[in-house]
This record gives sequence, C-alpha cells and structure tokens, in this order.
Amino acid sequence: MENKTRCNWCEKDDLYRKYHDEEWGNPVYDDPTLFEFLTLETFQAGLSWYTVLAKRESFREAFDQFDYQKIATYSEAKIQELMQNPGIIRNQLKIRAAVTNAIAFMKVQEDFGSFSKYIWAFTDGKPIDNNPKTLKEVPATTPLSDAISKDLKKRGFKFVGSTVVYAHMQATGMVNDHVEECWTRNQ
Repeated sequence: MENKTRCNWCEKDDLYRKYHDEEWGNPVYDDPTLFEFLTLETFQAGLSWYTVLAKRESFREAFDQFDYQKIATYSEAKIQELMQNPGIIRNQLKIRAAVTNAIAFMKVQEDFGSFSKYIWAFTDGKPIDNNPKTLKEVPATTPLSDAISKDLKKRGFKFVGSTVVYAHMQATGMVNDHVEECWTRNQ
C-alpha cells in the first residue's frame, strides 16, 4: 500500500491498513452492515480486533453472510456446527449471543423502522468528531457508549458492553477517531 500517514494502530500489515483506509470510521447507515459490525465486535470482546478481522471471511461464510433473519432461526444443531468451525472464534456464549442479537436486532427494526434509525438517533444522525491529536486521546468508552450499551442490554442484546459499543461506533463512523495527521481524517 502507498506510504501514507495513518493512525498507527493499523500499521501491522496490509489487512489492517486496508480496513483502516476503506472502512474504519466511515459512516454506515445500512442495517446489514451495522449488524455485521455488531456481530464482529461482540466476538472481539476480550480479544484483539485483528484476530476477528483476520477471520472475517470465515465468519461471513459460517454466519450466512450475516443475514440476521437466518441467524435468528439457528437451531441447536447449527450452533453446535458453528462450535466445530475452526475458521471462527468458537465461543459458545458468543455464538449464542449472535442468535439472540439477531432476534433483538429485528425487534429494534420493528420498533424504530430500522436499526440504523435507532442507533444513529443517539448522535442525531451525524458522526461525532472527537478530533484526537494522538491515539492516547482516543477513549475506550464514553458516557454515550455507556448509554447505548445500557439501552441495547435493556432490549435483550448480549456482549454489548460499553467498550464493544464504542468500538462499534468507531467502526461504523458514529465517531471519527482518526488522529490529526491521518490521511483519512477529513475524507
């Protein structure tokens, strides 16, 4: 990849740089992509994002391209099949949470018209620009991620602590945490 100044967390390899340059922090308003990121972020809990990102294609294949309508109907046999899949993170609680979250996701769609309308209402539909100068200024949680986490849990979502929610907000562009010298900062 070209020699550009980026947020230094992504300089591990080309997979990370590509994710940073093309996805991280770009506002996402479509429900399927929001569900994909929410699912991936829940699997990240306690692990590195790189671990999840490296398995993303296997997750897509294993979880029916993150089709939440299909995931909501997963049987016990399907859950056990996923537990045997070496291409994903085989944590039974997280796999079961994906099913629970798909059901809760569709309930939010029913209540709000779309998950996007629900989640983006927390920021009035616009990204919050934190304008960090360095990575040290980027928080792991905020009062807003605390509030969203609490609300998601109230709605039946699992593995959506404040850190997971804040990572989801960063990934889907609800917050812009690209550091000042990053070339994507004002894209």
